[in-house]
Amino acid sequence: MQNKHLRALCECAIFIAAAIALSYLKIPIGLSFGGFGGSIDLVMIPLILCAVRWGLGWGLGSGLVFGTLKFFFAEGFAINWASMLLDYSVAYMFVGFAGLFRRKGNLTWLAALVGCFGRFLIHFLSGMTIYAEYVSPIFGWDGTSPVIYSILYNGSYMLPNTVIAVVICALLQFPLRKYLCGRDLAKQG
Repeated sequence: MQNKHLRALCECAIFIAAAIALSYLKIPIGLSFGGFGGSIDLVMIPLILCAVRWGLGWGLGSGLVFGTLKFFFAEGFAINWASMLLDYSVAYMFVGFAGLFRRKGNLTWLAALVGCFGRFLIHFLSGMTIYAEYVSPIFGWDGTSPVIYSILYNGSYMLPNTVIAVVICALLQFPLRKYLCGRDLAKQG
């Protein structure tokens, strides 16, 4: 049993490292809408695959570690400690909810959808509360509602990220099914 925990820890570290490396390959999008950040990238894919392979606990933990490291090592931006926690640590931790589909290699696309929605939910809450005082016109909408602004702003980068993650995870579920279902682990003690 201890060998499986060590293997999970090492594999999760590799997934986190892959996500950190992918965080440098991005298309910044949020700043062009008068916001503070947001980009289109592939960072959620390793986190989703990690969560599907190892489950909810490892997925949440890997997302939390990645989000915290991303803030410090990949040009993170926060207006206060609460925005750092929500927009990085907690938001990426919620990607780990893909782990609800542990060892379900044929549902990797659904795991991606759940993980992406979890991240969006946290960004939405952050935008609606912490960033509410910065509401500005967006996409031709000139309202003052922090709720609508947060949906539009966070949706501007989370919707493309979600589509990309769902499509790539759906394509990867075929060649990686044995791995994602943990069949290689059954051979170990």
